[in-house]
Amino acid sequence: MLTIGLFGFGCVGQGLWDVIHRTHGLRSRIARIFVKDKHKARPLPQSAFTFERHDILNDGSINVVVELIDDAEAAFEIVSAAMRNGKAVVTANKKMVATRFRELLELQRESQQPLLYEASTGGSIPIIRNLEEYYDNDLLSGVEGIVNGTTNYILSKLSVNNEANYYDVLHDAQRLGFAESDPTLDVDAWDAAYKTVVISAHAFGAVIHPDDVVRRGIATITPFDVAVARSHGCDIKLLSRTSLHNNKLIAWALPTFVPHTDMLAHIENETNAIRLHGAFSDDQLLIGKGAGAHPTASAVLSDIAALKYGYRYEYKKLFQNDIPQFNTDISTRVYIRGDESHLKSIDFIDVEIDHKANNNRYLIGRTSMRALAESEPFISSECFIAIV
Repeated sequence: MLTIGLFGFGCVGQGLWDVIHRTHGLRSRIARIFVKDKHKARPLPQSAFTFERHDILNDGSINVVVELIDDAEAAFEIVSAAMRNGKAVVTANKKMVATRFRELLELQRESQQPLLYEASTGGSIPIIRNLEEYYDNDLLSGVEGIVNGTTNYILSKLSVNNEANYYDVLHDAQRLGFAESDPTLDVDAWDAAYKTVVISAHAFGAVIHPDDVVRRGIATITPFDVAVARSHGCDIKLLSRTSLHNNKLIAWALPTFVPHTDMLAHIENETNAIRLHGAFSDDQLLIGKGAGAHPTASAVLSDIAALKYGYRYEYKKLFQNDIPQFNTDISTRVYIRGDESHLKSIDFIDVEIDHKANNNRYLIGRTSMRALAESEPFISSECFIAIV
């Protein structure tokens, strides 16, 4: 019997409660739930909850801790204490995993307890388990995809209605529950960057920091940018990509012009999709819901079920001899819309298109990823940048 102590009872926590009680063959139960707010109305009796984390962490009858809170620092404290107390842990906290990856590796080694986090990266898509088990020996050249449901919802609506305003669509996403009241982590691509870090470790054995990921969000997009992409036969998507170039690793989370002939261009709303480029398996595309109580809870449930069989990540690629080195000196084709002073500051290798029209000017050309990340337009609140 898996006896679970649950931290957090928000959208995903309530979804997990529901799916566990509808999955009768799992032989597991949630014994206690830790929450902070004593006065919030909840759909369960008060006796199901505790307001002291040690009621779970020090309970010898609880052998699994599921951590589903938003605070990455508090989550790390909970996860650390649980594992040191001999409890297996399942978490969905992508920021904690991405920023504390090496510490969590050492914690697993010291405690000999498993830490599983499938729900942190692809929503309902089982990407980590696939990378660990199916692709552990296949030579991957890249992993890319749509890993943030909020931005994909916004970009899908902007693509359908070329006159739509970014902020109007964002407010609509917030009203529907697809975006937080503070959407910064999503729209500034931090969420995608955290997930890129996790994917990089399991796909290539490279442990990088979120600050290493070349990252820019979608908040400066305008109907003009959407129209330019469409004129080139593309839709704009926020993509996470980790790829190898001569055993050098590049990782980014950036808006991208995706051709209409590419299946990723047709992934809409809060759906996620991750494509793997393998030397032997060729390209494979995994598609699934990237947001919502039940889709995310399904990934958490999968990790809980795996614990019944003693499953843990082996991190096979972290111990290979030829772990790739992180590098940003790789050329890429980019679209940059901004004023003349911004565009002149980019160190282009070559310029294919220099377009001027009324109040909008854009360039499409080739530059290095390093030069792009260090450029003035990259940090400007007026320019829009996308990989082409």
